[in-house]
Amino acid sequence: MDASAERLVDFHTHSHFSDGVLAPAALVERARGRNVGTLALTDHDTVAGLAEARAACAAAGMRFVAGVELSAQWRGQAIHLVALQVDPQHAGFNAHLAGVLARRRARLAEIGERLEKKARLPGRELAANAAGAAAPTRLHLARLLVERGFARDTQDAFDRWLNKDTAGHVPAEWPAFPDAMAVLRDSGALPVLAHPHRYRLSAGGLRELVAAFAQDGGAALEASMAGMSPNDADRIASLCRRFNLRASMGSDFHDPAVPWNPLGRWLKLAAGLAPVTELLR
Repeated sequence: MDASAERLVDFHTHSHFSDGVLAPAALVERARGRNVGTLALTDHDTVAGLAEARAACAAAGMRFVAGVELSAQWRGQAIHLVALQVDPQHAGFNAHLAGVLARRRARLAEIGERLEKKARLPGRELAANAAGAAAPTRLHLARLLVERGFARDTQDAFDRWLNKDTAGHVPAEWPAFPDAMAVLRDSGALPVLAHPHRYRLSAGGLRELVAAFAQDGGAALEASMAGMSPNDADRIASLCRRFNLRASMGSDFHDPAVPWNPLGRWLKLAAGLAPVTELLR
């Protein structure tokens, strides 16, 4: 298909308000250059960039969808929920985000302490700098480790200092999956199960997760993503059909220097799948 003939959509993107590198306005401009007609900003656990992204989309003649990517815990595993059409003024939703951000900062502080004590790195200083982001993540800390010469690149930083069985590993403790889903339902957002093909679950475990998601009011699975293999796309399409869920599309864009997930996805989907766009107001 010719990208000039049909506009694209993207319902999963990140700005520098979480672990992306572009300002929301710059992200919108890059999406416009990719012929994206409908864009959601879905930063991790923060709505801080939504106003800037909304204004930039209006100026560019693009449709904007307010979003966020929530962190949750299901059977001991971190699960991400992309919420579309969020209400940035909803009190309960904002209280939930504030609690998650407090957990993020506490985790970074603990990582800093462990790096200080176990690895003799300036962990407290690095963690304090990383915690200054609107929604601080371990990737912020990994980038600082690279800048200070303690790792070759961010993957090396994770492998040497932040992943399991390293000096700085601190397990994540996110809100329970049902609690996160309840917040999304109560606030009127559309819940989308983010990148279901990436979770380290058996086929049966993934079915159980999707069943719980559907039962709790889930709207869609991310079924069209940059870098998704044909086999994974078939698996997720089958789960959409089985549990009567819509299909969402997104790049999970963070950084223009990463070539494999450019902004924008086609609305064309596998047979029998209905796009999440049909639920948008």
